[in-house]
Amino acid sequence: MPLVKVGTRYQVSIPKTLAEELALKPGDYVEVNRQGKKLVLIPKVVIDREDAWFWSKKWQKMEREADEDIKAGRVKTFKNVEDLIKDLNR
Repeated sequence: MPLVKVGTRYQVSIPKTLAEELALKPGDYVEVNRQGKKLVLIPKVVIDREDAWFWSKKWQKMEREADEDIKAGRVKTFKNVEDLIKDLNR
């Protein structure tokens, strides 16, 4: 188990082997949690607020459903908007 030293500004260095296993790169973010007397680092991705809707549970569920429909062939394609509108009005 690697041993690291806490610096004067409370910084620690993640050993290279562990960082590589977790695909961490300089500039990445980690969440720091305390569990009893342990610190747990969890890699995190920061998402712009304007893009957060896409990553909501509801939207991701709908994305999975759409992917399933596409794989199952439950989709239609149209040559133009007029054909689409005709199909919608049936």
